[in-house]
Amino acid sequence: MIFRSIIPAIALAVACAAAPAMAQTTPAAAPAFTTADLARACGPAANDANAPASRAACYATLVAIGQTHAIYTTGRDAARPVFCLPDPSPAIETVSAAFVSWVAANQQFAGVRAAEGVLRFAAASYPCAAPAAPARRR
Repeated sequence: MIFRSIIPAIALAVACAAAPAMAQTTPAAAPAFTTADLARACGPAANDANAPASRAACYATLVAIGQTHAIYTTGRDAARPVFCLPDPSPAIETVSAAFVSWVAANQQFAGVRAAEGVLRFAAASYPCAAPAAPARRR
């Protein structure tokens, strides 16, 4: 019988004690994988023992973002592309090196999500031709 009254009391005490902590807000966390992080993976130091793994992660990230962009920008109801690669497409090593240089020159984007940084880089490096103006009726 005593347990029936203790359990609700304990639950109430825990809820009251947790209320101030739950009311506090936490500041927005920084992105987990930033443009600067990706640039470091794409351009590791020559003496970095992890350079092959870093480059592989860089290449995989660049390709994944590029392929995701392609999925959303092709087809009948597709969004307008953010960037347009030339044909033939540049080698991944060329794109990676250009990305590292772009990040070094555009530090204002170093702290944004890696995907945003890659899309900003690609838009600046591989702009799409302006859409053709609609024909005018006479």
